[in-house]
Amino acid sequence: MNLHEYQARTLFRAAGIPMPDGDVATTPSEAETIARRLGGTTVIKAQVHAGGRGKAGGVKLAGTPGEAGEAAEKILGMTIKGLVVQRVLVVPAAEIASEAYVGLIMDRATQRPVLMVSAAGGIDIEEVAARTPEKIARLGVDPRYGLLPHQALGLAFFLYRDVAQARAAARIMEQLYQVFTANGCSLAEINPLVTTPEGRVLALDAKLSVDDNELDRRPDLALLRDESAEEPSEVQARRANLTFIKLEGNVGCVVNGAGLAMATMDLVKYYGGEPANFLDIGGSSNPDKVVNALRIITSDRNVKAILFNIFGGITRTDDVANGIKTALAQFPVKVPIVVRLTGTNEVEAVKILQGIGMTALSDMDEAVQKVVALVQEAA
Repeated sequence: MNLHEYQARTLFRAAGIPMPDGDVATTPSEAETIARRLGGTTVIKAQVHAGGRGKAGGVKLAGTPGEAGEAAEKILGMTIKGLVVQRVLVVPAAEIASEAYVGLIMDRATQRPVLMVSAAGGIDIEEVAARTPEKIARLGVDPRYGLLPHQALGLAFFLYRDVAQARAAARIMEQLYQVFTANGCSLAEINPLVTTPEGRVLALDAKLSVDDNELDRRPDLALLRDESAEEPSEVQARRANLTFIKLEGNVGCVVNGAGLAMATMDLVKYYGGEPANFLDIGGSSNPDKVVNALRIITSDRNVKAILFNIFGGITRTDDVANGIKTALAQFPVKVPIVVRLTGTNEVEAVKILQGIGMTALSDMDEAVQKVVALVQEAA
């Protein structure tokens, strides 16, 4: 679950991370009032779960409270990467002497958090990693001991030569690690971490992603979820207890099991296709899940064909077949469906599909090649 910047700022400030004052507004008049209270030049920032806000026009400078209201009026209601901006954050503009990046991610390969810092802040860290990887320093943090002061200070001196600034940055790294671990985060970023002409070290941005598995333990964090700022199909999938991630391709995928789903997407790519989604219906035998999965996938106009790849174990293939049959009776599916299934109750599943004029393949490669070919024919 991604948090808005204004929500992440609340957690950052509670941990002691130094940040400028600011407040969130939902109307131009509220933005103007906040700007008047803050005084001086302010920055109006769109609150939306998407990168590239500045390039999209979602970040504006305002010299007066009136200009802040005008900027908010332009930003509120605008669409950034398919998401409508409903809130803006109003913060004072800071004088910046230097910009750095500080971030924590959960590295599944090493099974520990990794702290990354770079003196090239203010831009996408992925771009820095691709073009100038030598500008990034990394440290795997042993979760048994946490981020130790000397480790944080060592990374801080990678950013700053000034001792006072390095110590301040090290303290911020320790505080960021506390936020990361205390809230079950998969990602925590400050970009940029800045120094001012007076020598202060401040966090000007806040980004947090909370592991969804943490939310049952932390209902207070679950209340921060803003479904209006999320991809609608992903919200619908979560409510249907489906694991779904929307992608940019045109081959809809319905699979049981995350590993098989990843392998299916790899094979679609291998044979020249582009998966439109990751969708795992899980291990239960519930035809309603199949109905919901098809409803979600067919709502994506980019999808030109749908692939079912089912390996029946706990998931009964006849239940999947009945789900397809029910879905086709409830709403029109205007793109071809290719079904590959094998395993529990396979014979019964094939009969059900034959009864509605469909066939089932047993070979995974054959099924993927067929669905990719159908998409290419439709292009």
